[in-house]
Amino acid sequence: MARIDQIRFYENAIKRYGKTAKGVAWIDEVRQKKRFNALLKPIKSIKEITLVDAGCGFGDLYLYMKEHNLLPKKYIGIDALDVMVEEAKNRTGQTILKCDLLKSPLPEADWYVASGSLNLLTRFETLLAIKRCFDVANKGIVFNLLKGKDRSKTYNYWMPDEISKSCRKLGDVKIIEGYLDGDFTVVIRRV
Repeated sequence: MARIDQIRFYENAIKRYGKTAKGVAWIDEVRQKKRFNALLKPIKSIKEITLVDAGCGFGDLYLYMKEHNLLPKKYIGIDALDVMVEEAKNRTGQTILKCDLLKSPLPEADWYVASGSLNLLTRFETLLAIKRCFDVANKGIVFNLLKGKDRSKTYNYWMPDEISKSCRKLGDVKIIEGYLDGDFTVVIRRV
């Protein structure tokens, strides 16, 4: 069970901030784009791959990729909220599926990316989601996490060495830091 009711959390954020970066719980669009940049940098030959955006929200990552001429060969967005699935379909014109990262069958792709999608999960659920995404990713996964001691009742915090140690059995783990305070990105490649 997630730390909090994620559906209610995002519905309240959308009600308060609209279909914006704040509506998907980012502080602002600038920070959201810095995270997107950190997520996409490790993926080589992005135009030749299939990519699943796990927790795609309103499709902002796709729009960022389009703006920066980084569109993959095939993009699939997945999200658990109907409002996000519908809005992402409208904004991107791409395949957007309603999926629960922890329970639903997940589509196969070369790479999975997750920006903020793990931030409300428990530690067990975080590791389960990572493994489930990695199992259907032919090349690897890239995701970001909040950096810090895990003391929040709402948000999921990790230290880079903790997640690195926990994911080492999956593949080659690389940690990327320094692009934003309180945030880091994890790359797990198949070996």
